[in-house]
Amino acid sequence: MTNNDIFKKLRVALMLRDDEIVEILKLVDFKISKSELGAFFRKEEHPNYMECGDQVLRNFLNGLVIHLRGTKENPKNPGEVLLQKKTPASKPHKPKPVYKAIQRKKANFEIDHVKYKNKKKS
Repeated sequence: MTNNDIFKKLRVALMLRDDEIVEILKLVDFKISKSELGAFFRKEEHPNYMECGDQVLRNFLNGLVIHLRGTKENPKNPGEVLLQKKTPASKPHKPKPVYKAIQRKKANFEIDHVKYKNKKKS
């Protein structure tokens, strides 16, 4: 298993986007662009594929520890950090409209029933 595979699996398991990974790497003063990061997650056959070095993976893991646990001065509970990630705070939940009720309001019940000329012959 390569460093790229480990990096991909951690990214999927923790549901991290590229910008979040860049922020985690900034915690340990390691600067990397989104395009460089995207090269790690490509297939090996892709022309822009890049091997993830030990240094990149090590810095990501150290940054992940700081991201989840916090520092000695400002400790965090990893469970709370992961739960904050799962609950999207950006979009408030609004109920879906009930379409049948909307259609009933729009219906015009004053229209007489139509009598069809072509009736079934018995």
